[in-house]
Amino acid sequence: MKAKAPKLTDDIYFVGTLDWDRREYHGYTLNGTSYNAFLVFSDDNKAVLIDNVYPEKMYIAQMWGRIQDAFEDRGLDEVKIDYIIQNHVEKDHSGALTEIHQKFPDAPIYSTDVAKPGLIKHYPELADATFITVATGDSLELEGKTFTFMDAKMLHWPDSMFTFLNEEGILFSNDAFGQHLCKRERYDYEVPESELMDAAQKFYANLLTPLTPLLKNKLNEVVEIGLLDKIKTIAPSHGQVWTDPMKIIGAYLDWANGVCKVDQATLIYDTMHFSTEYMAHAIAEGIMSKGVDVKMHFLKEDERSEIVKDVLESKAVLMGVPTLFNKVFPSIADVYLYIDELQFDRTGLKRLGATFGSYGWSGNGPAWLNGKMEEAGFDMVGNMEVNYVPDDDDLAACFDFGAEIGEKIKEL
Repeated sequence: MKAKAPKLTDDIYFVGTLDWDRREYHGYTLNGTSYNAFLVFSDDNKAVLIDNVYPEKMYIAQMWGRIQDAFEDRGLDEVKIDYIIQNHVEKDHSGALTEIHQKFPDAPIYSTDVAKPGLIKHYPELADATFITVATGDSLELEGKTFTFMDAKMLHWPDSMFTFLNEEGILFSNDAFGQHLCKRERYDYEVPESELMDAAQKFYANLLTPLTPLLKNKLNEVVEIGLLDKIKTIAPSHGQVWTDPMKIIGAYLDWANGVCKVDQATLIYDTMHFSTEYMAHAIAEGIMSKGVDVKMHFLKEDERSEIVKDVLESKAVLMGVPTLFNKVFPSIADVYLYIDELQFDRTGLKRLGATFGSYGWSGNGPAWLNGKMEEAGFDMVGNMEVNYVPDDDDLAACFDFGAEIGEKIKEL
């Protein structure tokens, strides 16, 4: 398959894959993504491949097409990979590794000591490969190119690492700082900022939120060793390359520390016969009456990976649930479990929480969920239940309920 290899610099090429068709990954929705891999040439034309692509024939063929184009662009007749850097075990970054090793069996594979057994477990054909396991501060030195490695354990797997190309100031960060975007363009400034940052926020909320304490420690380490001032570019394993690294580093610091730039609440609700939905709209009016923004997520239409993106930048989360068999409507239970697993209380902000809903012959659904949200780390400030269809007095009470929460949000 023929494919062009866009240049990052004279010696660095993008040789990854554009996956136009991916609509779900890691449990969240997307509209395509990229599996970024990079080919770096030393001054004497030694070739270093950093990461690779998903293990499907069309993706691997696209990668080989770009690699061939990069060698042709440099006027080299023979394609030869001399070194392989594997920043992460997961298959969307390692799926072509067996084929690469078969083509270039003498190329050593640089990885963390945790990654080596993981790679062999995934790909038994690598048992005879030459692995060079590295830790923070170790390096690969070539003619005019020095690659320094940094352990990035649990960002977002135990095997993860960063690779820093000293001469160019490029941090190859694998899954950190990524976005699930599929674009012809390769750089941050080539995409509307709102689209770029929205994708980065969704990536963080769904993949990195529970790892926030480790992320903050790693960012502090980057500062302490003096690396931050040296980073000119960040090349993640998904989405756009950051030419303004402090834009995404600053955003990560805000998300990690629970910074909400506006007063905002997220309302998540489902309904059986419109009653809980009616309540949600009335509560939203009360919240907005206090000058607080609301993000409304109706579970007949919205899905959890978009919802948690808004939770990340909200000071309060309200969940509206019809009672079903003395418990909660299944769609709400699914979202609650997902939010619980992401551990938003690790981001430095103890978010307010509240529940509401209608019931018929028996209540308890919202109250049950209220207790579960408290267990998940929310600062619960109320629960409201209405029997059957809310009347005008009930809706007025819903408005007041929202207004009280709006006031509490303004006090945070």
